[in-house]
Amino acid sequence: MSKYSQSHSLLSIRGLTARSVNLLSKFIAHRFQHAYYRTKESMGQYKRDLVVQRVEEASDSLQETKVQFLDALERFKAVVQFETGSLEDKYKLLKQQFDFCDARAQIVADRIQAIEEVSDALFSEWEAELKEYSNRSLRAQSRQQLKLSKQHYNRLLKAMLKAEQKIQPVLGAFRDQVLFLKHNLNANAIAALQHEFSEISLDISQLIQAMEKSIAEANHFVHVLVEHKNLPTLPPAVKK
Repeated sequence: MSKYSQSHSLLSIRGLTARSVNLLSKFIAHRFQHAYYRTKESMGQYKRDLVVQRVEEASDSLQETKVQFLDALERFKAVVQFETGSLEDKYKLLKQQFDFCDARAQIVADRIQAIEEVSDALFSEWEAELKEYSNRSLRAQSRQQLKLSKQHYNRLLKAMLKAEQKIQPVLGAFRDQVLFLKHNLNANAIAALQHEFSEISLDISQLIQAMEKSIAEANHFVHVLVEHKNLPTLPPAVKK
């Protein structure tokens, strides 16, 4: 066998192995999720309850992240506007704030993923159970309710993902300033950071607006589920 054939065979085997591992991982994750939901339901906590819980957790995470970024902005402002204190201390302070923000951002991402997982499971189950209706009118009502609920959920998810996506550019700019200060612990570095402060302030302001919109969507979604014991319908202006 030629070296080319051997290399091609190895690559094929590696590709097949990678696909197999990926499929196996998805299968295990699906089985684990299924068992998890069955266990929760046996304890009286259904997918609807889990959706509420995870939306509330994501909303809380966004609120905490908003506070963290505002605090980081104030610390950043103090670093670039006050001449007292060593440059090393200023770097450590900014680095600490960046690490806090980075950790909060990861929690937000995890919370949103958790919402997607349980919501997908809920809607899949609902879709499958439509076939169990013997009454056509009730089936049609349930199908329409499912459609509207999906639309409302998609609005919520879109708002949350938009807020999450705005976090990364802010983190990237923040990371750049921290690294620049680390590599240039001198007065010129502080002067350079002063020029970046207004831009970062604007970015964080836009991020906060997106977070607040997302939190409002989450609160409305949870309110309808809890108060009316039903999945939400869209406001009249949004219905088609």
